[in-house]
Amino acid sequence: QVQLVESGGGLVQAGGSLRLSCAASGNIFGNHGMGWFRQAPGKEREFVAAIRWSITSYVNSVKGRFTISVDNAKNTVYLQMNSLKPEDTAVYYCAAGVRAYLTTTRDPGQYDYWGQGTQVTVSS
Repeated sequence: QVQLVESGGGLVQAGGSLRLSCAASGNIFGNHGMGWFRQAPGKEREFVAAIRWSITSYVNSVKGRFTISVDNAKNTVYLQMNSLKPEDTAVYYCAAGVRAYLTTTRDPGQYDYWGQGTQVTVSS
């Protein structure tokens, strides 16, 4: 059973930065793709970014502002978020999946394990 624990959320002003961390219970990056999703109140869960091997993918609205990366030594995946906007406000979830390792996917149904989420609030 894979466990994922997110941290790093908080309140930031528009234009600011945050770095989210997702610590995995063991070295899973060798056979799991990793993804970040977010869910704003009243909206569906939305894909934000994914990484498998060194291949990354982003939703258009965050390209050039967010960066996903992994630290294999720390079993941790990061989401560096710069130039934050109020519309980035949401609960952010980390996810891991074997099928997401085989092919880059934005479908949350292809991810097997999820963290508890961390709140990101961007004030205008």
